[in-house]
Amino acid sequence: MDNLALAQQLRHLVIFKNLRTEPLLSALAAALETGDAGSICDLAAELYPRGMNLRQAMATALLQDDNFCVREAAALRPLPRQAAEWLDRELDILEEALLASASLQSPALPAWELEGESLSTVYKKMLRDAPCLGYGIFSQYYVFSVSPEGSLIPIEHPDPQQLSELYGYETERQKLLRNTQALLQGLPANNVLLYGDAGTGKSSTVKALVNEYKDQGLRLIQVEKSRLRHIPALLDSLTANPLKFILFIDDLSFAADDHDYTALKTVLEGSVAARSSNTVVYATSNRRHLIQETFQSRQGDEIHISDTLEEVSSLSARFGIVITFGRPDKDLYLSVVEKLAEKAGLALEEALYKEAEAYALRAGGRSPRVARQYIEYKIAMDCGSSCAK
Repeated sequence: MDNLALAQQLRHLVIFKNLRTEPLLSALAAALETGDAGSICDLAAELYPRGMNLRQAMATALLQDDNFCVREAAALRPLPRQAAEWLDRELDILEEALLASASLQSPALPAWELEGESLSTVYKKMLRDAPCLGYGIFSQYYVFSVSPEGSLIPIEHPDPQQLSELYGYETERQKLLRNTQALLQGLPANNVLLYGDAGTGKSSTVKALVNEYKDQGLRLIQVEKSRLRHIPALLDSLTANPLKFILFIDDLSFAADDHDYTALKTVLEGSVAARSSNTVVYATSNRRHLIQETFQSRQGDEIHISDTLEEVSSLSARFGIVITFGRPDKDLYLSVVEKLAEKAGLALEEALYKEAEAYALRAGGRSPRVARQYIEYKIAMDCGSSCAK
């Protein structure tokens, strides 16, 4: 097939129709069609930020595509014969276009590479792994945020927090661990509210969980409070996905006149739609009932004030599990300091414990976060002293 015909085929993909407008493939089609210096420069400009390997860049675009074939593979359903044949045809077209790009190399530009396995080999492997590892962007990333419009944004560099790096609160953490393991095993799992003082490791625990179980199909989607309205649509889009998802709402609280909490109540329990078995909501908050209450709100002019208070308290009651992370006492705080100091290679001297207590006093109270901050401060001060010498 000549370059012009290949360009036309790239613009009329069926299985991979989403790639018709993918900038890299659009640039490749234009370069194959015209062969002029301008279009080749456009192709290079699109490729180079992704690396110098055109094959790898195209494979990444393929693997991130969400289409009918990969959804069927993830659901362990066989493709109709015609669809399977057309998939092979389009993979062959993409491979042929990739090889034809070698003729477009210009001495005026750095040469791109074409090293690696064939696109068909790479894609067929992904189809085989889709029931366990997911498909589309979920096979490439494991942590996401939600845009103002409700679309998922992959996080390129997630927080690397590990469970082994968290000290104290083992009993509380085990509850969340067992609930997450039930989710991964396809057993009934609860929505969870992690409530307690700031700096006690609530958010770190959730982030560490996804790092621990990402290879077992766990994914995390962080939802800002202002975007809670997008959760129902998210749940609909994730229901058929073979992976397991945590919708993570960090530092959740509402003002008394903030009615966004009604959307969350519906998601937790109360929608006419069936609850998705592959998704749970994990929320952290410093407020047990999530809503700021004042004496005025309790003495307001509403006749049935008890109904209002019941409406307020019912939100946290819709979480199946509430785990409390209380402020640590002196022994627990110093135990965390000791473990962090051991890991950092600091000498466990009496002065270390006294300084840690003084640091907590200046910081406004004890917590695992304050313990970590103290150890980081100690390392910096020790390093500064040794460097000065």
